[in-house]
Amino acid sequence: MSELEGVYHACYRRLVTQLYAFTTDLSEAQDVVQEAFARAAARPGGFTGIDNPEAWLRTVAVNVVRRRWRRRKLLDLIMLRERAVQRHVDAGPSPERTDLTEALDAIPRTYREVIVLHYYADLSVEEISATLGVPGGTVKSRLSRGRAALAERLPGYRTPTAAPAKEVRHA
Repeated sequence: MSELEGVYHACYRRLVTQLYAFTTDLSEAQDVVQEAFARAAARPGGFTGIDNPEAWLRTVAVNVVRRRWRRRKLLDLIMLRERAVQRHVDAGPSPERTDLTEALDAIPRTYREVIVLHYYADLSVEEISATLGVPGGTVKSRLSRGRAALAERLPGYRTPTAAPAKEVRHA
């Protein structure tokens, strides 16, 4: 078994799960993970010189998703200029979509990125910072705001609160 096959068998499902949470679209998640593996296969030497192939693949897949989102946004802008806006009604969520997936889909993309990378990919703030190319403080801020945004959309979710202060008695 080649190194690429070994990494594929070890990481594919985990990467798809992480990218699914990131995109909330299973077919897109599978597609971008496949594209990341295709880019790895096209590299001379495969994963030579890469300390953590899974992290490299995740970064490639996240960048592919971000590039697609930018292109879609530009295409939407162009299409709206070309023709009158038509009312579009999306079908309701399918039964297999979870509350968390819907909540992730509803929060801003920048928050969703850090939430998914932190909780699904189990990356540290520093690793997320390196993956997304943003400062660590920005990652922390987005994590905090993302948690708050999710809490608003998930009934019964409680954010950690500070312990009540102990009463001090003076003699």
